[in-house]
Amino acid sequence: MTPALPARRGIHWYWLCQLAGWGSVVLFNLSFVFMSRPGAAITAVCVGGGCAGIALSHQWRRVLLRRRAASRPLAWPALALGILVLASAQTAAMWALFLVFQPFGQPHGLAWLPNAMIFWVGTFLAWTIFYHAVQAVRRARQAEAAALRLALAAKEAELRALQAQVNPHFFFNSLNSVRALIYQDADAAARMIDQLADLMRYALQSGHAQTVPLAAELAAVRAYLAIEQIRFEERLRVATEIEAGLDGVAVPPMALQTLVENAVKYGVETSAAGSEIRIRAWRTAGAAHIEVANTGALAEPGGSTQVGLTNARKRLALALGEQAALELRADAGWVRATLSLPEAV
Repeated sequence: MTPALPARRGIHWYWLCQLAGWGSVVLFNLSFVFMSRPGAAITAVCVGGGCAGIALSHQWRRVLLRRRAASRPLAWPALALGILVLASAQTAAMWALFLVFQPFGQPHGLAWLPNAMIFWVGTFLAWTIFYHAVQAVRRARQAEAAALRLALAAKEAELRALQAQVNPHFFFNSLNSVRALIYQDADAAARMIDQLADLMRYALQSGHAQTVPLAAELAAVRAYLAIEQIRFEERLRVATEIEAGLDGVAVPPMALQTLVENAVKYGVETSAAGSEIRIRAWRTAGAAHIEVANTGALAEPGGSTQVGLTNARKRLALALGEQAALELRADAGWVRATLSLPEAV
């Protein structure tokens, strides 16, 4: 008697539930008559009635599915009429079975008809209500799945848009550095172009991923710093301290690069003496932390620094969830940008 479960479970669930439901109806009918009049004849009648119920309810399901597929579901009056027709057909089938097997002798009279009609109307009404309930749950799950797919697609699109903002900004600054060197030191400019080519390759390859291993991001950062080292020479001093075992930590591509670029722009470029840039990574319980620090003071809010940090925070949240964070603070003559990244358990 039970209608189809969601399609993703498979059509076998439908037939299993049909057999279980109508088998219960057969057992229910047998429980009333078998004790007083046992025998193969009454068993055949009840089992035959169950088979008729399966056949009728299956055809009823096909009608409901066709109407739903045509976006014309049956209204309640039509449903009531259909249930009445089904109950009449089931009653006629039972009557025919009693005529064939005669478990109580030759049938006569119609006193049984009102009770039989009430029973079968109730049975098919319960089947129809349960069918619509299952279908409603199925449609709700499909809508939820569709909404989730749309949300994931929107998240992916936003992440790609933010990534598209990072790469042109970085390459624009790098090309400015190349231009500054062309007329001063052609060999240095050539080395810078080689490093820039490596970075472009990394950016193109990583642009299709939400996250990359920290080791790959650090390699890109070192290539970038090598470019800037050619430009700034002794004004740019770099120190790294990476705790062992963090190479595989997931970070959004170019996230660390953005912080290092800001450290160069606002720590090295703005100071005649240059600045030291320290890159440090360590682990605490359940999280990895990556800090980029440069000597100097925090710039006034606004401008490209603020946009870059906002962009980085959005990309962190989209790629790693709300537990990922980016903190910027000034501390005893140092500006520290710290990424906190949740690690997979």
